[in-house]
Amino acid sequence: MIAVLIAIPAVLVGLWWSLIPIVICWIAVAGFFRDPLGRRPATQDPHDLISPADGKISLVERLDSHEATDGQPAVLVRIFLSVLDVHINRAPCDAEVISITHRPGRYLDARSEESAKVNESNLIVFKSEDGEPIGVRQVSGAIARRIVCPLAAGDRVGRGDRFGMIKFGSTTELIVRDRPGVEVLVSKGQRVTGGVTVLLRQPASGSSPTAVS
Repeated sequence: MIAVLIAIPAVLVGLWWSLIPIVICWIAVAGFFRDPLGRRPATQDPHDLISPADGKISLVERLDSHEATDGQPAVLVRIFLSVLDVHINRAPCDAEVISITHRPGRYLDARSEESAKVNESNLIVFKSEDGEPIGVRQVSGAIARRIVCPLAAGDRVGRGDRFGMIKFGSTTELIVRDRPGVEVLVSKGQRVTGGVTVLLRQPASGSSPTAVS
């Protein structure tokens, strides 16, 4: 709409050449807000957690504790989203929203390690059908300064459901409780597709998995 309002006066006064940058900007913005249809998870196994975002894996880390897992050991997979990636966030599995914690912060370049610690963020903690806590953390970047998340505690989401976005370059993290049998199925530098690629596999409830080396 804004592009049209700018373009009309330009055409009326004969400044046709000015339409070129206007069209380019419109295409860039439209491309950023694109929402590909027809995506299907690579698996329907409830223990497989699919990627909550498009982008590149920037970190795979095991932590002694994390707030998403109520202070217990955790596995964290971080995804960097460039301005060229789809920025729609998707639910990693069928789950219920337990809590949402928004924190104001800085707006460092999302490619830096420090940005994940100090930038504005929004942590959604889900409870899977097995009762496991699963965190998805939206982190803003230098350009991305608006986190969108319409969820509320008590809402239910299905595997691959859209639940928000971070505008113009950002980071999304998937956090699960670290326990024997948890498998990380991606590695740093790998490109992943939101709602499709499996990032983590959790042990079946009641099973007796062997420890991960």
